[in-house]
Parts: sequence; structure tokens; C-alpha cells
Amino acid sequence: MDKEKLEEELKKIWNETPHSNSENTKEASWEEFRSKAFASKKRMFKPWRYAAAAAVLLFVLIGTGIYFNNEPLSETHLVVAKNVIENQTSKIKYVVLPDSSKVELSPNAKIIYGDNFALNRKIEVDGLVYFKVTKDKQHPFQVFCNETTTTVLGTSFIVNETEDEKVTVELFEGSVQMNIKGQDQKWVLKPGEKFIYANQTASVEEFNRFIDFENEKLAVIGKYIEENYGYKVVIPQDYLNQKITIRINKKEDLKTIVQLISEMYNLNFEINENLKQITFQ
Repeated sequence: MDKEKLEEELKKIWNETPHSNSENTKEASWEEFRSKAFASKKRMFKPWRYAAAAAVLLFVLIGTGIYFNNEPLSETHLVVAKNVIENQTSKIKYVVLPDSSKVELSPNAKIIYGDNFALNRKIEVDGLVYFKVTKDKQHPFQVFCNETTTTVLGTSFIVNETEDEKVTVELFEGSVQMNIKGQDQKWVLKPGEKFIYANQTASVEEFNRFIDFENEKLAVIGKYIEENYGYKVVIPQDYLNQKITIRINKKEDLKTIVQLISEMYNLNFEINENLKQITFQ
């Protein structure tokens, strides 16, 4: 490819990059690049020179946001090196983050976080996601959803963003602080409170974080575990109709519930993670 053709092709690629600045700025940037890569001095043709120019352009294209925009990165783009986890199944997806925090993604939910997450615990959310956060006072855990920010040290809560951009945060344990982009006001939630942000209006309400089983058959508890935790529960036939009265935190750790049933009925249990099955005997 001759010099004129190569120059034409490179400028075509250059102009296809995102318009983060004005056309005048892009044109000035191109002329500066062109003057260096295609100097008019007479010299022997060296193919490697144009290959190097193409390589420089490729580097510029990869880092377009930095090359065309010298302004500092916006605070809204907090996740740079992205790890994206999305639940494209019809069941809850369980994820353990690099800091050992646990996440449950409902169908169609998505989370995005950076490569240095253990030191910079910032995460973006789309959809319905439950968090059980590992305590780390030196590195606050922040969840960004639409225009809201949830800041925690160690707790369990649900963040949900619906298609109409309504954000709901329900707190089950611990404490969280809520912020809205562009506002100085802060909301600190207590367990059993939920924060709602819709149509640029924020409110805090109470919600029932427990589920009560009063004089229910043990088989009903087994079904509850299957539907909410995704584990099949096998209970001895003689115990299926045994009655139980119990209050459970809706986001209680599964093993805590299983141990409680085991102690109440003097049953042994086995949790098979491969089969996703709990067997009482």
C-alpha cells in the first residue's frame, strides 16, 4: 500500500472513533499525528515506518477516551477495568466476590466491578441483587445503581432497579448509608427499613424482613428452602407432617436454618453442594 493510500485509510479509521470532543479538536489532533507520522522529508521508503504509524494509531484508538478527552474521568465511571457477571438463567446465580462477599443475582440481573475490587470495593448493579458483605472498615463497600449510592461496612441487603429506573434498597442486617448523585442529603437505614428512589424523589419505609411459620408442617419449610435457596430438601417420611413454629429472616444463611431444624428434631443432615441437595436423617 503506497503512502497516500495508507494515509487515507488511517484517517478514515481515525474519524470513525467516538466523538468525545468537537470536530475541530479531532481534526487538529489528526493533523498533529499526521505531521509526525507522515513527515514530508525526502528519504528512502521504509515500510516499517508506516507499520509503526499504524501501531501508534491502534494504541490511540484503544485509549480513545484518554486521547480525545483530557478532562478527568467522571465520578460516574467508577469501574474502569471491568468484570461483568450476568445471570442469563431462570434461577438465582450465586457469586463470591474477590473480598469474599456473597452475591445472589436474580434472573436477568448484572453486576460490574473492577480488577482491584478487594482494595476498591465499588460495584455497579442492574436488576435485583442481594449482597452479604464481608466486613472491612478500611475499604467501604459501595453499590452504584442508577443515581443512588449505597455505602456499607458489613451487612446484608437487597438492591433492585426496575425497568422504569426505580431503585429500592432493603436492609436485612447491619447499617447502610444512602446518597443520591448531586445531593448533599444522606439517609442511614436500620434493619427492616427500605430506601426508595423514583422520579427523583427519595423516601424511607419499613418492610417485613421476616417470614413467620406458625404451626406449619416441616414439609412446608422444606418447600420454602427449595424455592428461595435452590436446594432440594429430603426429609424422612415420618417427619414430613411434624408441626413447627418458627420466624426466619428472609435472607438468613441457609446453614443456620438447616442447623436449627436439625436441633429441633434431633436430626442429622448432609449438604451436597454438587447436587444442591440437603438430606435430613
